[in-house]
Amino acid sequence: MLVILIDNQRVKPETVCQTCPMASQKGEPRWQQGRLRCGRPVASKLAEGPAQYECTMGFRVTELVD
Repeated sequence: MLVILIDNQRVKPETVCQTCPMASQKGEPRWQQGRLRCGRPVASKLAEGPAQYECTMGFRVTELVD
């Protein structure tokens, strides 16, 4: 599941990406083969945490696995 990190909150991408010009036609982040195509990789604050990306709109995006 992809989530957007804002301060200490997790937000579903559907609430943010709907208005992004870089999102897919469905209003979803461009996630392909385990990478965010509409952003760039950034260092995670957690040493062993999941990969984080910064989208073109400035939000942090990560994938959480159950």
